[in-house]
Amino acid sequence: MNIKEIKEMINLMNENSLSELEVEKDDMRIRLKKTVNGIEGFDGQLVLQGQTGQAGVKMQAPAAVEDKSTIKTVEIKSPMVGTFYRSPNPEAAAYAEVGAVIEPGQVICIIEAMKLMNEIKSEIKGKILEVLVDNAEPVEFGQPLFLIEPL
Repeated sequence: MNIKEIKEMINLMNENSLSELEVEKDDMRIRLKKTVNGIEGFDGQLVLQGQTGQAGVKMQAPAAVEDKSTIKTVEIKSPMVGTFYRSPNPEAAAYAEVGAVIEPGQVICIIEAMKLMNEIKSEIKGKILEVLVDNAEPVEFGQPLFLIEPL
């Protein structure tokens, strides 16, 4: 499955007002899902999940905006299975602390998977309200890592 086919699926969803589409082709499964934010309607985000053969590689965009009390929040979720690290090494300061303002593209943590260190970057500008995982803890695909207040 290539990018052109994925774009065609997105267009198909938009043209037919679909909120979710799942397609299986060969050893690849992709699930496209529009997220909806209550009153405001569709916020333009898509959740992509793909799976290949035995490797079980999956991808997911950051979670949709959710209402928590009166503050809008965004959960940044783990895009993979691995070990969560808040800093590049045990002696270094954490990439992101509670109360800190983060920018799009800013590294907020590392997830180690199969001996590879994967930098996880923020896709939004916001204030960190809560770190939901302890340092050096294993994380699952889709597990919430941070609770962010968008700015």
